[in-house]
Amino acid sequence: MKIEILGTGCPKCIAAEEVVKKVVKNLGMEVEVGHVYDLEKIIEYGVMMTPAIAINGKIKIEGKVPSEEEIEKLVKMHL
Repeated sequence: MKIEILGTGCPKCIAAEEVVKKVVKNLGMEVEVGHVYDLEKIIEYGVMMTPAIAINGKIKIEGKVPSEEEIEKLVKMHL
């Protein structure tokens, strides 16, 4: 599984990345977590508001910092 945080590096984008990393660590899962900072690549995903979270290349959350519960639910759905 690959989770990407899409955002240019604003505080909300960094907070979203921290939430994702914390949940993945707490679940003890082998998940690739990356951050896409390139605005052109973010636009290619069709994202209009950051931060956004993509799982396996598909946008799942857009325009907000997700809660730990939201991320945990999404990760478990994609196992």
